[in-house]
Amino acid sequence: MKPIRIGMISLAHKSHAYSYAKGLSELPGVIITGIFDEEEERGRTAAERFQTQLYADLNPLLDDVDGVVISSDNQKHFLYAKAAAEAKVHILVEKPITTVGEEARELIELCERNHVVLQTAFPVRFNSSVQKVKQQIDNGEVGEIIAIAATNHGKMPGGWFIDPTLSGGGAVLDHTVHVVDIMRWFLNSEVKEVYAEVDTLLHDIEVDDCGLLSMQFENGVIATLDTSWSRPRSFSTWGDVTLRIVGTEGVIHLDAFAQAGNLWENNAELSHRMLPWADNSNEALVAEFVASIREERPSAITGLDGLRAAEAAWAAYESAALIKPIQVKHY
Repeated sequence: MKPIRIGMISLAHKSHAYSYAKGLSELPGVIITGIFDEEEERGRTAAERFQTQLYADLNPLLDDVDGVVISSDNQKHFLYAKAAAEAKVHILVEKPITTVGEEARELIELCERNHVVLQTAFPVRFNSSVQKVKQQIDNGEVGEIIAIAATNHGKMPGGWFIDPTLSGGGAVLDHTVHVVDIMRWFLNSEVKEVYAEVDTLLHDIEVDDCGLLSMQFENGVIATLDTSWSRPRSFSTWGDVTLRIVGTEGVIHLDAFAQAGNLWENNAELSHRMLPWADNSNEALVAEFVASIREERPSAITGLDGLRAAEAAWAAYESAALIKPIQVKHY
């Protein structure tokens, strides 16, 4: 079996990038060829951790790989992904796919012309609980879906996430895309209209840290999403993803990250810890990326999925600014 050579582009989204790299390093037939990072010291630390080469320039890395994983700040997603697509290198890009709709559309079309895999990093789809609920919905176990009420709360990440020139938005952009992607997948329908309230109430930062979205899908389903950076730094997990799915024949309550145990210890620096025992969604995400390259097929989570989810977040910001419902613009 020919090895699949993967490069890492930027470790700015550190927690995800390290998790993706760890998953790649454990996949058979995969080589992490090298790392390029605009911050040399950050790249060198990661290259040493994963025993691979640090590239000082991007183009030599693109010449040596079959695919790349892009974990930069949001604003650079398009820059790096376009360079990879032009080099006919397959792409796994962090969400949001881009910060500008026209750039996302340009990237999608470029990848199609060059027969390049373009996968958006939506690991929540690979959560076993989420996949089980997808099966239940597809099997008609709750009848016709009427409504969904969802949450995605997390810790305030700081760093480039709270610099609007690098992030393109705050908690609403950061968390809406994950949950809207799951809703779209469950419903096989697109978001038609969004009404949202967005604000900065919890932290002294330049971007939003909370928001409440009301959405209508093209198939008539109504949905709400409570999204925020409201978890304290001492919270035992980074946050949550929950969906209450109301159907004509029943209701499902999905708590995607409830698969964990609680440990309380005496005389410990941290008296309480949560010990997750669930499957590794990030590892499954990169495994799908590698499989799509090896099998020469589109990824199960496409660039278009990334664009459609981001469109709902962009509509939320427009709605909050204009204080009225907004028809989602599809690029």
